[in-house]
Amino acid sequence: MSRPVSDTTPRISFEFFPPKTLDASFRLWETARALAPLAPDFVSVTYGAGGTTRQLTHEAVTTINRHYGLDVAAHLTCVEATRDETMEIVQAYADAGIREIVALRGDAPKGQAHFTPHPDGFASSIELIEAIAARGDMTIRVGAYPEPHPDSPDTDADVAWLKRKIDAGATSAMTQFFFDAETFFRFRDKCAAAGIDAPVIPGILPIQGWAGTRRFAAACGTHIPFWAEEAFSAAAADGPEAERKLAADTCIKLCNDLIAGGVEQLHFYTLNRPELTLEVCNALGVKPTRNLENVA
Repeated sequence: MSRPVSDTTPRISFEFFPPKTLDASFRLWETARALAPLAPDFVSVTYGAGGTTRQLTHEAVTTINRHYGLDVAAHLTCVEATRDETMEIVQAYADAGIREIVALRGDAPKGQAHFTPHPDGFASSIELIEAIAARGDMTIRVGAYPEPHPDSPDTDADVAWLKRKIDAGATSAMTQFFFDAETFFRFRDKCAAAGIDAPVIPGILPIQGWAGTRRFAAACGTHIPFWAEEAFSAAAADGPEAERKLAADTCIKLCNDLIAGGVEQLHFYTLNRPELTLEVCNALGVKPTRNLENVA
């Protein structure tokens, strides 16, 4: 299913999540160490619903920056925190030398159906972006939805909201994952027509397990095409190696299709498991260029 490697080697970035156990900590550090030699433009670290990983995120962000010499973008949400508390977190990152934030509204806390702003908090990602931008010392990245956000009526509304985020001070966006390159191209065209000139980076999810991917897609509004459901269900029945090979081939094809359509940068959702992301990056011509022995 894979295609020949494109003549154009993409720039890359990676997303990690903060560990909650000792074993998960080892997995994160192993993932960062495995992928850091590929010299990503940046890596991002997620933030749990309701701020549940606030301190863990801070520790992961600062450790990755310090030990692997990577530019790290810390996810930050509006959920269950006052404005002052949220901006104190931004200041703590600035004090630690972190200069990138992924500003998000955030998902509703567990047990709640919809996002409800804290009475003294930011009501939306727009307000959060404006407050961070007013500092003048942070690069602000945001999320984007090539298929309708669960709280959005349609993609046109998502494009309009993304335009407001860029106008508020964001400098780039990473999309939610998707299965077909045409989904991203349609979204990119709508963004251009709306006057969005900031980079919109496609988010790539190497499929680590089909059952988990289906749950993830349902939660974030990603449409699963018939071909994917049929192919991955069959591969899962054939065993882990068949599923892994299909995942690699499918991801490489998607990335090559995007590159052929003019995409210059890809953002990989690693799920703190580096092997498949490494395989895809190598197939795209992204090779190690950094020596970690020279990193403190």
